[in-house]
Parts: sequence; structure tokens; C-alpha cells
Amino acid sequence: MTMKAVIYARVSSTGDRQSTERQVIDLTDYANRNSMTICKTFEEKISGAKRNLERAVLSECIEYAISNRVHVVLFSELSRCGRAVWEILDTIRTLKDNGINAYFQKEGLSLLSADGKENIYLAVMVSVLGCCAQMERDNIYYRLQSGRKVYVDKNLAATGKSGLGRKIGYRKPVEKKKEEYKEALKLLRLGYPIRKVAKLTDVSESTVKRLKKEFAI
Repeated sequence: MTMKAVIYARVSSTGDRQSTERQVIDLTDYANRNSMTICKTFEEKISGAKRNLERAVLSECIEYAISNRVHVVLFSELSRCGRAVWEILDTIRTLKDNGINAYFQKEGLSLLSADGKENIYLAVMVSVLGCCAQMERDNIYYRLQSGRKVYVDKNLAATGKSGLGRKIGYRKPVEKKKEEYKEALKLLRLGYPIRKVAKLTDVSESTVKRLKKEFAI
């Protein structure tokens, strides 16, 4: 029997710096080698720091797999289906409860074996790898903050100014705002209150208020 599969590919950059093309090519090749038929491909550009609640395409992918009785969802790696261990486990549990397998190419792991039995080691692997990924994100944040502090201290010592912030008179282009705050704008248009939008999108309430006013929502 030919297995039905869907691909979920994600990159963190919302601009042109990153592309999901390589993930799609590699997973399509895997599917072809394993007699799988790709029913649909889901591609998303959103920060890896965003919660699954904010990953609309991931939710759409899982809902499609469930409603269309897809056999397996293909991911390039574990981090594609959640920013934290509990979110990854929650995604995996949702798939398992609906009899859908999940394959993670980088780790070479599958949720279910060929005979449909659950991989009892997957939860352990998810926990270990997820914690490592979280530690790496924390380390990156620490290095960025540390570098920022050194830069500020040097500029304060030399000029009495931090050297941070935008140039006087700078205004962010409207199109850039639409792209950067597209999730916030979408929720505002759906009628969500400002405080709720700010909480869901990790954008300050003052920024959400400005967006609401500027775009006349």
C-alpha cells in the first residue's frame, strides 16, 4: 500500500535570507525512496522562538493530516514542530492519538515503527534534543546581550551616548511593518483586543496601539 504523506517545512527568517526549498527537496526525495505519495506541502516562515499557537501553517498541516487520513507527516528535524520540549511532545501526541506517524529526517527518528508500534525511545530523545536546543537558544541570547552591553559601555565611555536606537527622523517603511507585524495586524483585524494581541505576538501594547491607529483597524 502506498503511504500518504505531507511535508512541513519551516525557516526562521521572514525575508529572503532563508528558504524552505532544501527541506522540501530532501523530504520529497525521502518520500520517493520509501514509496510515499506527497499529498501536500506546507511551508512556513516564522521565528523558531514563536509558540505553536502562533504557527498557523503548522496547525493547518496537522489538521489537514487528520482530516485527510494522512499516514505520515515529514519534518526536516525535531525543532520544526515546536520551540520547547513540551510543545514538541504535544505535537507528537496529537499525531499519535490520531494514528499518524511522524518522521524527523535530521535525527532519523520515526514516531511509529513499520508495524504501527510506538517508538518508546522517541519521548526520551525529544526531551534530550529539545533541552539541548533550548540551551543553545539561551546561549545565543546571552551572547547577544553580552555583546550589546560591551558595545553600549564602549560608546558611553567614548561619547557619553549609548549608540543604540534609530537615527533621528527614522520611520520604518509601511511594507516592512506589514511583514514584521503581520500576525499582530491579522489578530487586530479579527477583533482581538490590544492586550490580547500583544500577549499572543510578543509585541508591546504601545506598538499594537500604534499599529491599530496607523492601519485604521
